[in-house]
Amino acid sequence: MEKQYKRILVIKLRHLGDVLLSTPVFSNLQNAFPDALIDAYIWKEAEPMLAGHPAISGFHFHDRKWKSLPLFLRYRKEWQLLGQIRKEKYDLVLNLTEGDRGAIAAFFSGAKVKVGVDPGKKTTRAIFTHLVKPCPTPRHTVERDLDALRKMGIFPRPNERNLFFYISQEAKEKAHELVGDSPYVVVHAAARWKFKCLPPKLMAEICNRLGKRVVLTGAHSERDFVQQVADHASSEILNLAGKTNLKEMGALLVKSKGLITVDSVALHMASALKVPVVALFGPTSELNWGPWMHPCGAVVVQDYSCRPCRLDGCGGSKMSDCLWTISPEEVAYAFERVASGVTAEETSASSLFVLNSFEMNRTE
Repeated sequence: MEKQYKRILVIKLRHLGDVLLSTPVFSNLQNAFPDALIDAYIWKEAEPMLAGHPAISGFHFHDRKWKSLPLFLRYRKEWQLLGQIRKEKYDLVLNLTEGDRGAIAAFFSGAKVKVGVDPGKKTTRAIFTHLVKPCPTPRHTVERDLDALRKMGIFPRPNERNLFFYISQEAKEKAHELVGDSPYVVVHAAARWKFKCLPPKLMAEICNRLGKRVVLTGAHSERDFVQQVADHASSEILNLAGKTNLKEMGALLVKSKGLITVDSVALHMASALKVPVVALFGPTSELNWGPWMHPCGAVVVQDYSCRPCRLDGCGGSKMSDCLWTISPEEVAYAFERVASGVTAEETSASSLFVLNSFEMNRTE
């Protein structure tokens, strides 16, 4: 691409895992425009996902706690943020999501080139100079984000699409302080959306089948759920839910024998850090959210005709049968394979399949 840019803003107003999956966009922008300053506009809570990325110069944050402020103060914060973005005089803005907030920021930036995912609305479509057409078929979120670069004529090679997650020495020392030197497996049983979770008793049975020390992780808001898993388990358990920040959790993963997780941010951290991982998928799609560029990453799913339904449980019940009927033996078997460095193919078991994520991603 002949045109050069001096100031670039990438907007990714989504949850933690989504933001981590956008890291190849920043790396490839730096490769294409090595002299440019590249900033990110994200939710404040997602800062750890990008902090330490060598391609990112600065941040703009929208704090979702502003919703609790009086209306006048909330709008004041919003306008101040837009003013800060305007001051930077960006000449290129990429909005990786369809929401109005990102489109408004792109408009107020004053950038001559504005690339955005097609929002489907005539009013917001007019904001962008380049519209990215969403792929109608299953496609990994990493590739969907990279389509914004492809729209500009930048086509990353397969080996240029890796995730990046930085862990500080301080986080590594904290992780060692928490777990010591004994080997362990990390089990991340909870997610923001409960319909993506197995029942606590079933997760506890998976822990018991591992035959190893288990470290349970989770967010502060997930402590009660994770404690239920710990209460039902008979294996050696260390419950660290709510006791680590995201960087420290990454350090725990690096020290571990591997990870078993539901569809959560922990999965994407494992992909970035190349930690052996088995991910349990139900209503959500492993083709969109599964392990990325990770030969020791596997997905365990049920061969149900209804999945992925993307519903909040069967019939909106918050409970997903495709997860609640998973066999603990099959999960433990899958973990043994990936933890030993054996790339997982389809298992010989009945209705459960373990898919090798590297093979899935090669078909993108």
